[in-house]
Amino acid sequence: MATILIVNAGSSSLKFQLFSIDGGDTLERLLKGQLDGIGTKPRLVVRDARGQVVAENAFSADKVEDLAAAQDVVGTWLLGHVGTPPTAVGHRVVHGGPFYSEPTVVDDQVLVTLEELIPLAPLHQPNNLAPIHSIRRQRPDLLQVACFDTAFHRGHPEIADRFAIPEAFYREGVRRYGFHGLSYEYIAGRLRELAPDLAKGRVIVAHLGSGCSMCALVGGRSVESTMGFTALDGLPMGTRPGQIDAGVVLYLLGEKVMDVKAVEHLLYHECGLKGLSGISSDMRELLASSDKRARLALDYFVYRVAMAAGALAAAMGGLDGFVFTAGVGENAPTIRQAIAERLAWLGIEVDPVANAEGRLRISSPQSRVTVLTVPTDEERMIAGHTLAILRHSAR
Repeated sequence: MATILIVNAGSSSLKFQLFSIDGGDTLERLLKGQLDGIGTKPRLVVRDARGQVVAENAFSADKVEDLAAAQDVVGTWLLGHVGTPPTAVGHRVVHGGPFYSEPTVVDDQVLVTLEELIPLAPLHQPNNLAPIHSIRRQRPDLLQVACFDTAFHRGHPEIADRFAIPEAFYREGVRRYGFHGLSYEYIAGRLRELAPDLAKGRVIVAHLGSGCSMCALVGGRSVESTMGFTALDGLPMGTRPGQIDAGVVLYLLGEKVMDVKAVEHLLYHECGLKGLSGISSDMRELLASSDKRARLALDYFVYRVAMAAGALAAAMGGLDGFVFTAGVGENAPTIRQAIAERLAWLGIEVDPVANAEGRLRISSPQSRVTVLTVPTDEERMIAGHTLAILRHSAR
């Protein structure tokens, strides 16, 4: 059986999905799994296409101490369960820099270039690349495809990509890239299926999860995004601050005498909802808490999302649709309702029952703007890109 393995590696987890491919372009999800707690309490859980658990194993910390070891464990389990190695592997890679605007076959030079981009995404890029290195060591002949979170935004007009800094920096690649592009690309495709008329118009997609951003789509193409040079910018996130005055960073370096690594750790791991609340980075815990600090964090999050939505609507010259997606966007009706209430001036009105039930369309009949909740599927997007490259390389 020919299969495509999709790998999405994080700092302490390795998510994967396995798709079967027939002679055409059909992708059928066979398995979906995650090995989390890497280096602390490793645990592998795999489910089949029906959501039934087919494997649940715990490991000692020294058995799965890093992502390379996690890849070995997952690869060994898959080979034993499926019987044959995958035909190709697709990877989510957060940053493609100014170099990659489409999915790319990984070779030695591509890996060197992607390693050079680590300073632009220190929280994600090293983890994204670790499984690629591991697989190349064991199976150098296996086709691996890198799919970039920045690629979908590469068509932005120059005015949207620029910072107001000297030209030389822009030529070096210091520009606004935007992220979560695989999610936005998937949602743009789903809109063409679910609401084709809306897909032709002006739509804001809110990817709200542990990492958060928003994207302005016009005719299904990205024209603006809240994230910029790195995945720190824009909306407040689980542990990242979002938009912050550069002077704060200068203050931390100068007055607080923090070194660069300390500032980097603070901005990537100690800010956002975690920093504001002092309780948790998890939206579910904050929603369940009666602590006033949790309320502050939630109110701040909603306030900033609404502000960003106004800016994106201005960039498009109006708004026809608003889409919630990702973990929080798909599963937190309270947050959706609060954001919608702050955006009433744009003509958004949510139906409370439809919103509480998480229906596809949650806007009321009176709403001038169509509001949808659409689950994202970055792994299927990666699988589609990988299959296209696999088919092309076979010609």
